[in-house]
Amino acid sequence: MIDINEILNILPHRYPFLLVDRIVEMETGKSAKGYKNVTINEPFFLGHFPGHPIMPGVLIIEAMAQVGGVLAFKSASVQNKVVYFMGIDNARFRKPVLPGDRLDLVLNVTKCRGTIWAFKGEAFVDGNLVAEADLMATIMDR
Repeated sequence: MIDINEILNILPHRYPFLLVDRIVEMETGKSAKGYKNVTINEPFFLGHFPGHPIMPGVLIIEAMAQVGGVLAFKSASVQNKVVYFMGIDNARFRKPVLPGDRLDLVLNVTKCRGTIWAFKGEAFVDGNLVAEADLMATIMDR
């Protein structure tokens, strides 16, 4: 398990852009599972459908990418490097994510060639698929 303090050491993101609370499972070089607790206090709820707040789809994708970034960083065993998001394909949004939901994020490595990583990402709420996408990232010098 990787807690928020270690995530802060790996990812350069900070509030309000850090979208992963914890990594609960990781198989080095293969997969990772993490989550984000979605609360009404999130800054994006002020402007995203006021009166009917839903989490923006792009932020769900970003949360998936951050779990993939932690997986790539830990799998490559690097220091003084950063993981950059490179691409999104086949993104689909199935159900809205609401305040009070726990967004469970599952990333599986589909390809790793040198510093380039490809992932299949899925996001779930209460076991229901809410979003999915194919993601790419690279590891580079800071």
